Amino acid sequence: MAEEKYEEDDKLVEIDGAEYYEHFRFVADKGQELLRVDKFLVARLQKSSRNRIQQAADAGCIIVNGKPVKSNYRVKPLDTVQVVMDRPRYEFEIVAQDIPLDIVYEDRYVLVVNKPAGLVVHPGHGNYDGTLVNALAWHFRDTPDYDVNDPRLGLVHRIDKDTSGLLVVAKTPDAKTDLGRQFFNKTTKREYVAVVWGCPSPASGTVATNIGRSPKDRLQMAPFPLDGPEGKRAVTHYELTEDFGHVAAVRCVLETGRTHQIRVHMKHLGHPLFNDARYGGDQILRGLRSSSYQAFVRNCMELCPRQALHARTLGFVHPETGEEMFFSAPLPPDMTALIDKWRTYAKGSMK
Repeated sequence: MAEEKYEEDDKLVEIDGAEYYEHFRFVADKGQELLRVDKFLVARLQKSSRNRIQQAADAGCIIVNGKPVKSNYRVKPLDTVQVVMDRPRYEFEIVAQDIPLDIVYEDRYVLVVNKPAGLVVHPGHGNYDGTLVNALAWHFRDTPDYDVNDPRLGLVHRIDKDTSGLLVVAKTPDAKTDLGRQFFNKTTKREYVAVVWGCPSPASGTVATNIGRSPKDRLQMAPFPLDGPEGKRAVTHYELTEDFGHVAAVRCVLETGRTHQIRVHMKHLGHPLFNDARYGGDQILRGLRSSSYQAFVRNCMELCPRQALHARTLGFVHPETGEEMFFSAPLPPDMTALIDKWRTYAKGSMK
């Protein structure tokens, strides 16, 4: 669960409705003379060049008093200057590593990858290498225009370490800006397959809550009232696709993309994801007390040793051509085996 640990350790801030990781924060003193923000930051970030800071500003990652600014903004006394990114802070330079990638699509502007479960997306605390970003650095090692440390390029969104499925990578600054706008405006199409405890009733519906950090456990997210001050608005549409008695397969469509959104919303409905240790799904929550049933469930958990969640479909408008594009990734072997086993069990129990 190391990927989720940095979600606690790195401060998340909201800028214009989107969440970012705060990397640095400075408050100009009372005697601060007017100074370009790129020069202001170069003097305080010894490992960053002025060019790198200007790239960050172009990507909307330099924030003054809560608003993005360009590199020629002049810092005034008592200004609060933040450097934010859509990823956690990298403690070290990214090392290119030859990690296999399941590339679903690639052209000059975008790359769509099918991430396996267990692969951390971004380097963070305890995961300084062996991540998807390290794999992308290797993939693009001979592409001179792609700098894995350039915030104007790279992953446009993220999924949890133990969730499998589709992610889109922007290969140009314009592509990342355009795709980022599509995610912000909720025009992308994202469909997930989940296996949950119990059978949702009604069989289809919409869950709408705010989602924010749990006050009881900082490693968990929690639902809050939509009209309350805690958390950010989150909407998930779900539909039962197959009932196996004690568990069920569910299709989830994201309208928003909050951290752990499906996991939180399905637990909120009383149907945690199967084997989701963070949200209690690794306990036997439905079914029989017999030792044979308990052994059966434990065997299912060994077949799929993570939360049963897969990002199956991703749709967006191509940032260069304007073409609507849809991609699909088949269920990975662990979830296929899990569903087959429960399907066989359900058929046997009905005899």
